[in-house]
Amino acid sequence: MSNTKLFSPYTLGQLALRNRVIMAPMTRCRAHEHNALDELAATYYGQRATAGLIITEGTSPSPNGLGYARIPGVYSDQQIAGWKSVTKAVHEKGGKIFLQIMHTGRVSHEANLPEGAEVVAPTTKQVSGEMYTDSQGPLPHTTPRKMNEADIDQAIEEYVQGAKNAIAAGFDGVELHAANGYLMEQFLNPLVNDRNDEYGGSIENRCRFVLEVAERTAEAIGKDKVGIRISPYGTFNDMGAFDDVETQFVYLAEKLKETGLVYIHIVDHATMGTAPVPVEVKHKIREAFQGTIIISGGYDKERAEKDLEEGLGHLVAFGRPYVSNPDLVERMKKGAALTPPDFDTFYTPGEKGYTDYPTLEEEKVG
Repeated sequence: MSNTKLFSPYTLGQLALRNRVIMAPMTRCRAHEHNALDELAATYYGQRATAGLIITEGTSPSPNGLGYARIPGVYSDQQIAGWKSVTKAVHEKGGKIFLQIMHTGRVSHEANLPEGAEVVAPTTKQVSGEMYTDSQGPLPHTTPRKMNEADIDQAIEEYVQGAKNAIAAGFDGVELHAANGYLMEQFLNPLVNDRNDEYGGSIENRCRFVLEVAERTAEAIGKDKVGIRISPYGTFNDMGAFDDVETQFVYLAEKLKETGLVYIHIVDHATMGTAPVPVEVKHKIREAFQGTIIISGGYDKERAEKDLEEGLGHLVAFGRPYVSNPDLVERMKKGAALTPPDFDTFYTPGEKGYTDYPTLEEEKVG
């Protein structure tokens, strides 16, 4: 049963993908000193290179965006060098890989930031709940400083430079993370964005930051190398649906079509207990964008095939199954059982729960 749509080739911009299986971006908190990755990460991503496309964990374009403990950056020579070993490992196995650029904005604690960095956001509203820190354990989120125009210009430039650095590190492209309550979505969502300048208020103004980042990044590295991730109706990090959510995301998709981005990646966390993104909204975004759509959210092979056949998207992202099944494509092709993930090691340092999950072949030998 390997001749199904999920395992058929797909052309994404200038890239020839061997299948339509996408490895979703997943925070793994394995960076070391100065938020750089090492050969362990190269092994991890290399093990999963049979995906049509790997999208990396969220990676900060600046010291200000390092909200979580041990997440990687892409703004220093040391970080770029670490990522070069990752892209080399993936490309040597015939894989393709995009870097997800994620500035956490207010989803942060100052204890996780290097000296001189600060928590900034489009608002001074504090995120509820706590943020884990290596130095002091869980702490309430730091109250952000509200960004002024100079801060916004600086943040846009950080995304652009991060994208340039990603290409220098050997990536095939980048994904702008405008989902899950991080900086970009903090501008999009009026439950958070309480600005009364050109970056707040109307739909057009709330979309301005995201669109400026997208346009500038596309100009810098090529529009066929830039995708974006969105999560309409998402509730993560104090987000939530609002009155004109559908209108806003259709407008955003129309504008992203004009910019010429290579894909929109739609997050739907319904399988994790949140409100679903209505199917008709997904279709409207696809119609407005007219380009490649990646769908994600608790997929297995059967549901992925169904939604591809019904035209909901062109590519399907798999998250948690990729944590514990480096050869996920082969397992799905053969109908083999999937190894369940160890939730306790999702965000812990070291190889346990990271590079030590066996492939089917290794299970036979073992």
